[in-house]
Amino acid sequence: MTSTSNDGNAPDLRIDGSLPLSAALVAEVNAFADACEDAGPGTVGTLRLRGVPTGLPVSDEVTVHTVNKWERALRRLERVDIATVAIVEADCGGVAAELLLSSDLRIMAPGSSLRFPATEETAWPGMVLYRLRQQAGHGAARRCLLLGLPFPAEEARGLGLVDEVLDPADARVESLLASVATRSGPEFAIRRRLAMEASSTAFEDALGRHLSACDRELRRLRDETPSEEPARV
Repeated sequence: MTSTSNDGNAPDLRIDGSLPLSAALVAEVNAFADACEDAGPGTVGTLRLRGVPTGLPVSDEVTVHTVNKWERALRRLERVDIATVAIVEADCGGVAAELLLSSDLRIMAPGSSLRFPATEETAWPGMVLYRLRQQAGHGAARRCLLLGLPFPAEEARGLGLVDEVLDPADARVESLLASVATRSGPEFAIRRRLAMEASSTAFEDALGRHLSACDRELRRLRDETPSEEPARV
């Protein structure tokens, strides 16, 4: 099951990865993104993930239009104004694994594993393959395509798919959330987007965007109104 809460202005979403993609799940993720957009700076959106499907994460009701809405919901989540933290509480796969790759900071329980959507015959051809290739390299994507093997927590950390391997009840998790909260907000979102676009943007195009962000930061440090105009080069 999935559940969303926004107690104390801190969005929190629980996802059961054993359940298939559905219109209801898309709505749930969009509601979480809404809560993240409504939250102020210093707030962290938390995703709590567990569960592995027995096959591909789709149901009979799913059409390519549903998949398109799902991919757009994930993309939206990647661009919300606050930071998001995914906490993998147990073995995680399917839609939960896709959400993991769309979050900012990833924490995985010791002994758990990460399994991307696949059957014994093939891998799900959604944008999860794109994110896996972008974030962990061609070798990880090839392994997913050819073998469909899970990624144990320590291996996932070594590949950069997760940042920390910690028990969700460990006090260090709360410490990490508090640390992320100090940076969470629109300024973080600007820098996140610059980093995300780096691999697909030519230097000359990126330069103007980075200079614009630097100009904004200099104005902010001087307590001036940040410029809405891009820096001219």
